[in-house]
Amino acid sequence: MAGAGAGSRDKRATAARLKAALGGESGAAAAAELRALLERVLAPAAGPGGGEAAGEALEWCRCLLSGGEPWDSFVQAVRAYDPATLCGLVWTANFVAYRCRTCGISPCMSLCAECFHQGEHAGHDYNMFRSQAGGACDCGDSNVMREAGFCKRHRIKSNSNVPCVPKDLLMMSELVLPQFIFSLIQHLREGYNEPAVDLPSEKDLHKILQVLEPHVSFLEDLTKMGGAMRSVLTQVLTSQQFYKDLSSGVGENASAKKSHEKYLIALKGSGLAFPEDKIACNVQEQGAGTSTLSVQGLAGGTATSGQGDSSDEEDQDGSQGVGKRKRVKLSSTTKDQSIMDVLKHKCFLEELLFWTIKYEFPQKMVTFLLNMLPDQDYKIAFTKTFVQHYAFIMKTLKKSHESDTMSNRIVHISVQLFSNEELARQVTEECQLLDIMVTVLLYMMESCLIKSELQDEENSLHVVVNCGEALLKNNTYWPLVSDFINILSHQSVAKKFLEDHGLLVTWMNFVSFFQGMNLNKRELNEHVEFESQTYYAAFAAELEACAQPMWGLLSHCKVRETQEYTRNVVRYCLEALQDWFDAINFVDEPAPNQVTFHLPLHRYFAMFLSKAVKCQELDLDTILPDQEMLMKLMIHPLQIQASLSEIHSNMWVRNGLQIKGQAMTYVQSHFCNSMIDPDIYLLQVCASRLDPDYFISSVFERFKVVDLLTMASQHQNTVLDSEHERSMLEGALTFLVLLLSLRLHLGMTDDEILRAEMVAQLCMNDRTHSSLLDLIPENPNPKSGIIPGSLSFESVLSAVADFKAPVFEPGGSMQQGMYTPKAEVWDKEFDPVMVILRTVYRRDVQSAMDRYTAFLKQSGKFPGNPWPPYKKRTPLHPSYRGLLKLLHCKTLHIVLFTLLYKILMDHQNLSEHVLCMVLYLIELGLENSPEQESDEEESAGGQERCHDSWFPGSNLVSNMRHFINYVRVRVPETAPEVKREPPASTSSDGLASSQNSGTAQVFSLVAERRKKFQEIINRNTSEANQVVRPKTSMKWSAPGATPQLTTAILEVKESILSLLIKLHHKLSGKQNSYYPPWLDDVDVLIHPEIPRYSHGDGMTAVERILLKAAVQSRLNKRIIEEICRKVTPPVPPKKISSAEKKTLDKEERRQKARERQQKLLAEFASRQKSFMETAMDVESPDADIAMEVATSEQHVSEAIYDCVICGQSGPSTEDRPTGLVVLLQASSVLGQCRNSTEPRRLPTTEEEQIYPWDTCAALHDVRLTTLQRYFKDSSCLQAVSIGWEGGVYVQTCGHTLHIDCHKSYMESLRNDQVLQGFSVDKGEFTCPLCRQFANSVLPCYPGNNMERSVWQSHSNKCMQDLVQEVEDLQEQLGTFPSETNLSKEMESVMKDIKSTTQKKYTDYSKTPGSPDNDFLFMYSVARTNLELELVHRGGNLCSGGASTAGKRSCLNQLFHVLAMHMRLYSIDSAYNPWRKLTQPSQDKNSEQVF
Repeated sequence: MAGAGAGSRDKRATAARLKAALGGESGAAAAAELRALLERVLAPAAGPGGGEAAGEALEWCRCLLSGGEPWDSFVQAVRAYDPATLCGLVWTANFVAYRCRTCGISPCMSLCAECFHQGEHAGHDYNMFRSQAGGACDCGDSNVMREAGFCKRHRIKSNSNVPCVPKDLLMMSELVLPQFIFSLIQHLREGYNEPAVDLPSEKDLHKILQVLEPHVSFLEDLTKMGGAMRSVLTQVLTSQQFYKDLSSGVGENASAKKSHEKYLIALKGSGLAFPEDKIACNVQEQGAGTSTLSVQGLAGGTATSGQGDSSDEEDQDGSQGVGKRKRVKLSSTTKDQSIMDVLKHKCFLEELLFWTIKYEFPQKMVTFLLNMLPDQDYKIAFTKTFVQHYAFIMKTLKKSHESDTMSNRIVHISVQLFSNEELARQVTEECQLLDIMVTVLLYMMESCLIKSELQDEENSLHVVVNCGEALLKNNTYWPLVSDFINILSHQSVAKKFLEDHGLLVTWMNFVSFFQGMNLNKRELNEHVEFESQTYYAAFAAELEACAQPMWGLLSHCKVRETQEYTRNVVRYCLEALQDWFDAINFVDEPAPNQVTFHLPLHRYFAMFLSKAVKCQELDLDTILPDQEMLMKLMIHPLQIQASLSEIHSNMWVRNGLQIKGQAMTYVQSHFCNSMIDPDIYLLQVCASRLDPDYFISSVFERFKVVDLLTMASQHQNTVLDSEHERSMLEGALTFLVLLLSLRLHLGMTDDEILRAEMVAQLCMNDRTHSSLLDLIPENPNPKSGIIPGSLSFESVLSAVADFKAPVFEPGGSMQQGMYTPKAEVWDKEFDPVMVILRTVYRRDVQSAMDRYTAFLKQSGKFPGNPWPPYKKRTPLHPSYRGLLKLLHCKTLHIVLFTLLYKILMDHQNLSEHVLCMVLYLIELGLENSPEQESDEEESAGGQERCHDSWFPGSNLVSNMRHFINYVRVRVPETAPEVKREPPASTSSDGLASSQNSGTAQVFSLVAERRKKFQEIINRNTSEANQVVRPKTSMKWSAPGATPQLTTAILEVKESILSLLIKLHHKLSGKQNSYYPPWLDDVDVLIHPEIPRYSHGDGMTAVERILLKAAVQSRLNKRIIEEICRKVTPPVPPKKISSAEKKTLDKEERRQKARERQQKLLAEFASRQKSFMETAMDVESPDADIAMEVATSEQHVSEAIYDCVICGQSGPSTEDRPTGLVVLLQASSVLGQCRNSTEPRRLPTTEEEQIYPWDTCAALHDVRLTTLQRYFKDSSCLQAVSIGWEGGVYVQTCGHTLHIDCHKSYMESLRNDQVLQGFSVDKGEFTCPLCRQFANSVLPCYPGNNMERSVWQSHSNKCMQDLVQEVEDLQEQLGTFPSETNLSKEMESVMKDIKSTTQKKYTDYSKTPGSPDNDFLFMYSVARTNLELELVHRGGNLCSGGASTAGKRSCLNQLFHVLAMHMRLYSIDSAYNPWRKLTQPSQDKNSEQVF
């Protein structure tokens, strides 16, 4: 112990002597001695040698720094000179800290507990939190928080009171610290080994860090001495001269030289050192139009994360070409050589940060670097160094195995640097921080791009991020996005971003990587095997990487002066959207059965539009694109709304639970105002500017309920199963109500929005304060605080809710205190539309209605089951007045009229909810009707002529009273309307003249939408005058083919007003239940807002609507009175008690429907039977009841085929052949026939054979082998038949289609991927009508129906004539048929037949490829099918009908195909089997031969 003490005394003595000498004349010699001493003590060899050596070195340093004084007294002396203006206390993860939103300027501001408690924060909006990534106290920093929030210690600016630091106090520190820090860097260099594979040797790194921990702790202790010591450290760390002097001496020392080489290798391996030729090469690849930052991105610290070394994974993967295509032009204003040479380290700080990154941010190093931040000079230098290394940091993070820990430590540093606005602005201007961040983000995402499958799967040029990649799944991008959001919260930085056109282009390209990601394809056949959970990553990525930066930018676009920023964003957003539409080859029809919930470009466009109108007083029309672009913009958000309905209708059930998870996340409180709200707002904007008829038609087409909107009692939906029709119709109408009712972006103030959100949440359920805070959609820009608007959360809450105090339950548990809506809120503010918008679970809507019902009963306002109340809307902002055109367009009026009629007539798939929504839309229309009724008739004629037969004008008020007498409908042939059709004189020709007398034309929504689309695209008014024709076909994604429709004329003689009155009678169960209230009290017309109409059921809603209609028009009032005088409902339901009414009503309707259906089926069966008997000419005792079809004409007429795709009937021709849907299968059934009649037993031992030798296949095989042994090969092949094993069997479902229709059908299947599980590429499909599996089409040979009678009649020709006929036919062989579409198709189907079975079953010749083989194969196909037909018909081709097994025969068509191909071969006359067999008939009596 004495020795150790003496050693310590010697060190202090040496230190004191050197300090004295340095202050005297021999200063240079003393400095040289000190340098030599330090080199010896701090040599790298000594450092890692063990704990003792490190301890010795640190003790020397302490003695030298203190100049021989005791260390503690030196520390006290230095602390006396601490200015103490900033706290700067650094903490690590899980430290408890405070954040005060009232005092904070930056959203990331935080305080240590001591500073918080010593500050004045009473009544402020603050919270205590557990730090996730670590942080530092901002007390005293006026750039981050307001001075009023500083604690007492840091509020006093004590700079002036602190005396100057004596020169000799820190003289030794200035000489010792450079060498100490350089030795630390040497240790770091020495300890680092570039990994052989791209994996850091974590154990080695950890070992080095353990050894160096005392050194870093020593530096950390120095920082705690206060401002004076930090100032010295800053000077040492940032001095370029110190770094240059110490680095230049590496050549003398072998160890130092080796460590310097390792440093250079590390630099090179990081991908930050670029040879000049590589840069030049990359410049050439970029092309002439690329700006300079593209080069800088490749050469400097910006984009090096993806482009540095050629060995990087991202350059080697399959998306290389994709990545190159998406390399985008970056800002051209940043040609700065300092960025080009960023990694030429010039001071200790730069290299120290470099090694901190290489060692993946060791906690001790991070703490030391942060502890230095209170020094302002250091803070600026460190921030610039951090920005210089930014790309390298992100590259290291991407490759790290501990990315979570590393992310936290990166953010721990960056949040301290970028929360300071002045500093952020400075590095943005001097170091191009924005360019670097955006570029790094872009290249980071480029490494995980895949081809988008949205819309045009094969030809799409769009690329999206792969949500399954670790980068997205693990949120590795989080630190980068967090920093970006942080710097955008500063107005000066955001302003620079919004002014830089190049940066905006780059950013929109980055956002487009997320456009259409995580595409969902609807499973139609089998349940998905594995439920992907990538949607978590997708929603998080859009919210964090796209939405939060967007909210940050929007927060700076609040005043009129910022109009130009909005114009810039909207302009480049539209350019990016146009590029996206082009890349996915989008025109106007979305691909079926696909949905993506991610459309960030649409949402950027929508939110900046909203901000432009709401805050910047911009004219909306000046920034909106043309009509064609608006039509494209509306499609994908509309597709999402339709898909939400499909998901809730269980149409996506085979995709698993994850698809429901996506639908719920889309509307969930943390996502809704970045997803569903902008989508609905964008649709509202599109609807306000587009043709209303086009928009309404598009909605119903997207929701797949077009076929349901017919006045006929029966219909067949070509794109939707009947069980889903009701919920999809409800979805479409509910969407329209939402679209026309919501005012979130159309005129409501922030305070009104907050109140509406709160009321909606409270109406669903009582809420605790914390759950309500969580459920109110927050503005994702943290700088704005939680709640929008000037009113506080608490004041709104107290205005709308009562607090129920906590209750102690008998068991001892306590029920939390809850907020419940006030009575006046239920009475006046309950808004079912807002509730529907905000419900994540559908049961919450019912919960709100149940609570509303309970309130009405309790308050005595309404005793029954109420309907959702109608709530008056906030007035629309003038920019969006065009939205109301939807309520006053004829298409919507036709839909409303049709649905009212169908509900009155009890048609299927309609519900109370449908009626509720129909009435809601009518009431919205009356509430928002145009001021003038005088221009009603002006719009008739001209462009809207197709509607004239329905309604004269477009104003709902006048259209309500318009009577429609007859409607022409398209119905299935089985519909009851068919037999009520008037005689031929009233059909189409006669109808044209009678249109004005009230016969409404067939109205097709799809045709209407397409016509309007063409009008808008072509601007061709002549096209618009054509009457809309009914739809004849749909896109072939349909689950069933277009049914056979016929036209019928339906007698209606109703108006919307008369239908409403009859509905009132129906709902009440009484005749003449509606009595106009103004007949007793005229005042209701002057003051229509009567409380008794506010709450009630369907009858109340109808009464309220009729009253409003009467108030708005005297004509309506008069007509209502007239209808009430003479109307009686057709079949009023019996009066039943309100409790049982609903169930019995349903049962009665079902019973009637069943009876009607059975009657129709019986009638249809009878007509079908008589038709078949006449058409097929089958003798039947019931021939006298056959339909009126001329039998004689049938026999000589050409065969007529119905195409199940296009619905057209006609003969098969050479140019446009028709074909039978067939399934080609290889079959070995015939080969299993046996001679023996003994029953077969399954083999139970090895001796027993599974395939006995006496099967038909075995016998024929032996026979052919024997024949080939003795006879010529060609004659053998003509003497046998094959196909007993692997023979081709052709079977059909009996349905026919045009070959060209089939080709387009197959093309649509290939594009739409509807039939997953079938190989469409191999020609597999299902019959469009009956859905039977098929894989080919057998062309029908043109001809008349004479063949049928010939087939069944007995011939009276003699045998010689018949033999001669066969010989004549054989002579025709060898002639080629003419080249027609029919012959091409016959060749095609022959190829299909040959490829159906294996080659070994088609090639029996000794010489492979012999024509005799083909000849044998073709007539064996005929034999195989005849044999199998015999099996089906019970052994007799002339009896048994088409087939006892219900199969249909296709022998006729098959034989024609085979016959055409047989003509290509000539039979060897010497070995003609027919001649050999029939030769005796020339000499002997034919009876002796046969």
